[in-house]
Amino acid sequence: MADQAAVTLLCLFLPFLAAVLAPAVIRAFGHAGSWLLALAPLLSFLHFLTFLPEVADGGVVTGGFAWVPSLNLSFSWFLDGLSLTFALLITGIGTLIVLYSGGYMKGHPQLGRFLCFILLFMGAMLGLVVSDSFLMLFVYWELTSITSFLLIGFDHEREAARRSALQALVVTGLGGLSLLAGLIFLWNMTGVTQLSLLVHVGDGLRESPFYLAALILLLGGAFTKSAQFPFHFWLPNAMEAPTPVSAYLHSATMVKAGVYLLMRLNPVMGATPAWEILLPLFGGVTLIAGAFLAIRQTDLKLMLAYTTMASLGLLVMLTGFGTPHAIEAAVLYLVAHSLFKGALFMVAGLVDHEAGTREVTKLGGLRSVMPITFVAALLAALSMGGLPLFLGFLAKEEIYYALAHGDLRAMLFTLVAIVGNGLMLVVGFTVALKPFLGPHVETPKHAHEGPLLMWLGPAVLAGLGLLGGIFSGIAHRFVSTPMASAVAGELRPVDITTIPHLGMPLLLSVVTVAFGVAVYLQIDRARAMMVRLLAAIGNGPDRGFDHVISGLVRLSVAVTRMVQPGRLEIYVTATFIFLALTLLVPPFVYGELPELPAWPTDVLFHEWAIILLAVIGLFAVLRASDRLTAIVSLGIQGFAVAVIFLLFGAADLSFTQFMVETLSVVILALVMTRLRLSPRDHRPLGQMLFDATIAISCGLGFTLMLMKSTQGPFNAHLTEFFNAYSKVIAHGANVVNVIIVDFRGTDTLGEIGVVMITGLAVLALIRVRPRNPLPQTRVEAPADGDRP
Repeated sequence: MADQAAVTLLCLFLPFLAAVLAPAVIRAFGHAGSWLLALAPLLSFLHFLTFLPEVADGGVVTGGFAWVPSLNLSFSWFLDGLSLTFALLITGIGTLIVLYSGGYMKGHPQLGRFLCFILLFMGAMLGLVVSDSFLMLFVYWELTSITSFLLIGFDHEREAARRSALQALVVTGLGGLSLLAGLIFLWNMTGVTQLSLLVHVGDGLRESPFYLAALILLLGGAFTKSAQFPFHFWLPNAMEAPTPVSAYLHSATMVKAGVYLLMRLNPVMGATPAWEILLPLFGGVTLIAGAFLAIRQTDLKLMLAYTTMASLGLLVMLTGFGTPHAIEAAVLYLVAHSLFKGALFMVAGLVDHEAGTREVTKLGGLRSVMPITFVAALLAALSMGGLPLFLGFLAKEEIYYALAHGDLRAMLFTLVAIVGNGLMLVVGFTVALKPFLGPHVETPKHAHEGPLLMWLGPAVLAGLGLLGGIFSGIAHRFVSTPMASAVAGELRPVDITTIPHLGMPLLLSVVTVAFGVAVYLQIDRARAMMVRLLAAIGNGPDRGFDHVISGLVRLSVAVTRMVQPGRLEIYVTATFIFLALTLLVPPFVYGELPELPAWPTDVLFHEWAIILLAVIGLFAVLRASDRLTAIVSLGIQGFAVAVIFLLFGAADLSFTQFMVETLSVVILALVMTRLRLSPRDHRPLGQMLFDATIAISCGLGFTLMLMKSTQGPFNAHLTEFFNAYSKVIAHGANVVNVIIVDFRGTDTLGEIGVVMITGLAVLALIRVRPRNPLPQTRVEAPADGDRP
C-alpha cells in the first residue's frame, strides 16, 4: 500500500514535472517533443486505470499525509467512482491534447511555453478532482483559474485575448473566494476538513440553520467555474485561446469542475428544497440560453462554446433535479459530452488549421480532401445528437427517463431538455456536415488532411463514444455505475443499453431529433431570427462586465485620490483619528471604562514640583512662537516623566527615557534648523480645534487603557518565569537586561533596526539641498525678538 501511495503521489505530480521540462524538450526535439511530453499524462492515465476493478467493486483508494496536524489539514486524495472517472478523462484526453498541440502549433516559437501552461493546468485539474481535504481542493481550484488565465491570454499581443483572460480570471477568481467561504462554513458546521467524511454528517448538515448560506456560497464557486447563467459570458470569450485550450479546458475539464463539486456534495447537501429549486432553475436557464445563442453563431468554435455552456446547464439541472435516474443521466451525459465535444473542438481546429478559416458560411466540400476528419466529426456529431449506438444516445434516453413524469415541474423541465437537446443536435451537425458536404468552396488555405498528431485525438474520442454505446455493459460496469453510486451516495446500478425500448423516453428522443432536423434545414432563418432577438434585447452580461470593471476602476481612482492625496498631514490625521476611535469606542460600547482613582493624598512636595514642571512644559509647547522652541519645550515633559521613573525606583527605565528624550530633541532640532519651514503655525482656529480634539482623544484613550490595565489583577507568571530562569538560562543577574537582550533579543534587534533606519532617513533629509537655492541674505532680527 505504501508503494501504491508513492506511485499515486508521483502520478499526481507528473504533469507538473513535464511542465517544467516542456520548454527544454521542445527546444531539443521541436514539435516532435510533444510525443515525449505526452508520456507524463499517459503514465498517469495507465496508473489510474489499474484502480478500475477495485473501484468498480465498491472500493475506494485513499492516501496522503498530514500537513498541519494541529489544524487537521492534510494533503490527501480520495478516489471513488466520481473522482476516478474525472482523473481518467483529464489524463486520457490530456494525452491526446498534448499530441494535438504539437501538430496544431508546429513551428510556433512559443510551443514550449504553451505546453508548459497546459501541463500545469492538467496537474491542477487532476489535483482538484482527487482532493479529499478542503485546503487541497481550494488550492488546486485557484490554480486552475490561474493556469487557465495564462492559457486564454497565451496570445498576449492581442487585446481580445488579454481581455478574455482577465475576464475569466476575475469571474472564476471571485467564485473561488465564494468557494473558500463555503468550505469554511462546512468546516465550522461539521468539524471535518475532508470531503470523504462529509458523507457521515449529511443529515446534520442539511438541518443546520447555516445550510442555506453555505449552499449559496458553494454554488457561487460552482456556477462561476461551470459558466452558469448569469456568469456564462466568460466561456465563449475564452475561445480567444488556441484551439487545444478550447478542446481541453472549456469542454472536457475545467468548466466541469463546478459540476464535479456539485456532484461531490450531492450526497450531503442534496435532497433539500433549496437544492432542488436552485440547481434546476439556473441549469435550465443556462441550457436554453446557451442553445439559442449557439445557433446564432457562424464561427465553429463559438458554436461549440455556447453548446458547452448549454451542456453544463443540462448537467447542473440533472444533478439537482432530485429523481432517482437523474444522477444516472447526468453521469452518462458528462462522459459522453467530454468525448464528443473534445472531438468536435479538435475538428474545428483541424479545419481552421488546414483551410484557414472557422467561418461555417465560408466552408464546404472538404470531405474529399479531409476524409478522416470528416468521419471523426460525423461520429462525434451522431453522439452529440443522441442517435442510437452512441454513448450520447444512452445519455439522452436516460435524461428523458429521469425527467418525464406527470407533474407540471417535470413537464416544464422535459420541454427545456427537448428544446436544448434539439438545438445542440443542430449545432453538432452544422459543425460536422456544413464544412464537409456540398460544393467545394475556395478557402484561404489549400485544404488537405491534417497530420497524425492532429487527427489522432478526434478519431480516438469519437471512436470511444461509439464503443461506449456498443459495449455499454462494460462501460456501466467500470464507469457509469461506480460514478453514479458515488454521486448518489448509495449503490445506483446503470443498465441502459443501445437497444431502443418502446416508451416515453424513445418517443421524446424522436421528437428531439425531428425538432433538430427541422431547425437544421432552416438554420439560416433561425440564425437571422436570433440576430434580431439579441439586437432587441440589447447589451448582455458581457457588456455589463465591462461596465462593472470600468465603474470599479473609477471608484478605485476616486477612493485613492481621497485617502492618498499625497499630503502627509492627511495621512497623520487619519491615523490618529482611527487610533482614537480604537481606544475610545470599545470601552464605551462594552462598558469597560476604568474606575476613577481616588485623589492622592500622600504626594510629596518634590513630586508635585515635577508634575507642575510637566504642566508648565505643556503650556510652553502650546505658547511657543516657532516650531524650534516648541520642540525644545516638548522635551520638558519627557524629562519630567524620566525624573518620576527615577523617584519610584526605576533607574534603568529613567535612564532610557532620558536618552530617548535627549536624542529626539537633538535630532528634531537639527532637522528643523536645516529645513525651510514657516516659523509660525498659520492654521485657522477651526483646524486647530479639530487637531486639538484628535490629540486630546488619543491621550484620553491611552489614559483610559492604562488605567483599566493597572486596575486588573496582576498576573505574575512571566515575572516568576524571568526571576527563576534569567540567571539559570541566560546567566545574567539583571533581569531587565536579560529580558531585552536574550528573551526578547529578536524584538530588540528590530528596534535597533528601526532606530538605524530612522537615523539614516534623518541624515538623508538634512542633507537635501534645493536644486535652485535661494541667495543667502542676512536678515536683522526685529526689535521684538521674533525670528524671521
